[in-house]
Amino acid sequence: MTPYEGYVYAYPHKTAYRPLDPRPALSEVWAGERAGALYVHIPFCEMRCGFCNLFTRTGAPEGLTGAYLDALERQARAVRAALDEPRFTTAAFGGGTPTYLDARELTRLFDLTEQAMDVDLRQIPLSVETSPATATPDRLAVLAERGASRISIGVQSFVDAEARAAVRPQKRAEVDAALDAIRASGIATLNIDLIYGIDGQTPDSWRYSLDAALTWKPEELYLYPLYVRPLTGLGRQPGRQDRAWDDQRMELYRLGRDHLLDAGYEQVSMRMFRLPGLPDATASADYCCQTDGMVGLGCGARSYTSTLHHSFEYAVGARHVRTIIDDYVRRDDFGAANVGFALDEEERRRRHLIQSLLRTEGLSRDLYRSRFGTDVLDDFPLLDRFPGRLTADASTVRPTPEGLAHSDAIGPALFSPRVRALMEGYAAC
Repeated sequence: MTPYEGYVYAYPHKTAYRPLDPRPALSEVWAGERAGALYVHIPFCEMRCGFCNLFTRTGAPEGLTGAYLDALERQARAVRAALDEPRFTTAAFGGGTPTYLDARELTRLFDLTEQAMDVDLRQIPLSVETSPATATPDRLAVLAERGASRISIGVQSFVDAEARAAVRPQKRAEVDAALDAIRASGIATLNIDLIYGIDGQTPDSWRYSLDAALTWKPEELYLYPLYVRPLTGLGRQPGRQDRAWDDQRMELYRLGRDHLLDAGYEQVSMRMFRLPGLPDATASADYCCQTDGMVGLGCGARSYTSTLHHSFEYAVGARHVRTIIDDYVRRDDFGAANVGFALDEEERRRRHLIQSLLRTEGLSRDLYRSRFGTDVLDDFPLLDRFPGRLTADASTVRPTPEGLAHSDAIGPALFSPRVRALMEGYAAC
């Protein structure tokens, strides 16, 4: 079995969502729910990387970004009207690349979000994604002035040849200039994303990228294994030898993990490393992803309550993404949930389990028991299923170091038969 079955960043994945019939009103969906997190999605990038399967399009015809912000404001006002009294304690602008917007458009994005959603983004943790080409001083000045506390930049590799192999044409000088500008902006937390498993990458070149990233003393680093997925640039190229590639990625993962631990970082999950003593830059102590919901704005964002995940349609292929964005900017009716997945009691338990087990701190048995009235090990025979990869004591079930290394196998193995069937039945577009 491959250790790289899939990256589980949310359960269930959007490919398990289906059109909701009837479409429930947002006022019903959010009745009695706490909206603790706010996510705003900007579906534009200056280029599409070869590994990317995110909901985004490259470039934008004249007027499209303005029309998108118009629609985003209409949606925000409709969503806010459906909420009781939201108390957002964390926020993020993602994509796509939010800094694809120019400085003037970014200012408008902040204005409409704060005014429509009744939130002061300077008062809560705010994370913003950027890229080497768009992390310009004028854009960063807007982010810093309006309260961004964390900025995440996808570098992927500091070796130009590896960036080209990942179909990410960028120059090292552009990357260095972007990182210098981020540090000069004064934004408190810098995260750098790197990828391992690229064609031609070696332990030495991987170590070189790690050391290059460390020269900027980032508060966080994310180390991602490369995936080749359908409808992506790399997905249209000839395949690899799976076993050899798995071995390469696992060797580079272990090297990267040990290198960052030796450099003084702590491991939070398979992917995330951060300097010790720092709070989570993406969430306040008042927010818990296990108990609080998330409001998503934008045509690629998902929202979730305790019993329903919902969004707009999902696609990866460029033609379908463009169609969904075009439909979104013409839309006036934002008062109902469109596409989603309703979670019954068993799925809620499973979501809590998966979200917890893929982090170093693991799952609190007391929190699970307080939410569901049962013990997690009675509900899920985990230790028998993953020998040597999970460990348990009276208070916690957590992954071992080997379990963390195999997070991308453990997570998908915990999907319910219902979710797995829906994902397998999804027609990629």
